[in-house]
Amino acid sequence: MERIDHLIEKYAETVLEHYRWLHAHPELSGEEKETAAYIAAVLREMGLEPAENVGGYGVTAVIEGKGPGKCVGLRADFDALPIRENTGLPYASQNPGVMHACGHDAHSAMLLGAAYVLNEMKDEFNGSVKLLFQPAEENSADCGAKRMIADGALENPRVDAVIAQHVSGSRATGTMASKPGPLTAASDRFFITIEGKACHASAPHNGVDALLVGAQVVTALQSIVARNVAPLKSAVMTVGKMTAGDRYNVLAGRCEMEGTCRNLDPAVRDMMESRMESIIKGVCEGMGAGYTFRYIRGYSPVINNEEMYQLWKETADELLGEENVECQKNADLGGEDFSFFAERVPGLYYWLGSRVPGGAKVPVHNEKFKPETDSFLIGERVMLNMALKYLAKN
Repeated sequence: MERIDHLIEKYAETVLEHYRWLHAHPELSGEEKETAAYIAAVLREMGLEPAENVGGYGVTAVIEGKGPGKCVGLRADFDALPIRENTGLPYASQNPGVMHACGHDAHSAMLLGAAYVLNEMKDEFNGSVKLLFQPAEENSADCGAKRMIADGALENPRVDAVIAQHVSGSRATGTMASKPGPLTAASDRFFITIEGKACHASAPHNGVDALLVGAQVVTALQSIVARNVAPLKSAVMTVGKMTAGDRYNVLAGRCEMEGTCRNLDPAVRDMMESRMESIIKGVCEGMGAGYTFRYIRGYSPVINNEEMYQLWKETADELLGEENVECQKNADLGGEDFSFFAERVPGLYYWLGSRVPGGAKVPVHNEKFKPETDSFLIGERVMLNMALKYLAKN
């Protein structure tokens, strides 16, 4: 631990420099060309040989230990969001309307920090560590994790276990949280188009008001969670976007909606999709409208492996104190495409407290989100100790 701590401190300022650059140069999902190039260049400066364009703009690199053994993967995402930043940071986004509002810049900076440490310690452990820098985590319709896996990110060498972390503005710096089993929800997207018939508002009987039909559909869809999901199950169905109409005195001829479904149970997931179609069809037919419905299955639930969870808990308790390490009772209904890595190899995902103790809670995906940088050393410390313990045991 002392050796790891010394090296973390050695590269602490360098990690912050990388974080500031990444934060100032955010790129949206699927557009992370400069971000990927920056990360690959840093890895090459370490003497590593990064593979680029893995499943899009993904970057991987392997740090080989002194002898044979298992391979543990460390994953960080690096895409940003279409949000205009309002943090007041001196290194705020230089890309108007795009912001690292979910902390992916912090994740990648911490993984670069871990790479520095592991590269200096490669003669002190057996096995190998595979660095997985992932694009497009925010794009549930075509996420980076699936694409990287399809492109062989978990092979050559074969990854035996994988670890990832996510900064949390709701938890104080110096704390962590996770749980065994389901940690996050399935995250699906849906698209609904209602076809009505436009006409002048003074003679509504000559048309079919797609906006009115859409309003009825939104209301009716809420019955799924209220009346079709068992009370002790978890599910959310949200219509987050609805557009209709062209002019104040014309009935809307078309109404378009987009939304998301979240749940933890495969049976509930199947039911929600089929029930939605039935409700949309019934409302539209009853009101004389046509419709199209498209349901896209996005992320699976993140399922934390029991043994990997115990390794994380043991490590975090030792480094932070048991009182600062929370075993969550319930899963979060947010989505995370780390789930696809954890479906293929034993995985562990945890929340890293990144709020100034006593400071205001600012959620991710918020224009004011800025993780407390003191948390980065803690995230590196736990990830590194956990990875090296895994290799030592295997």
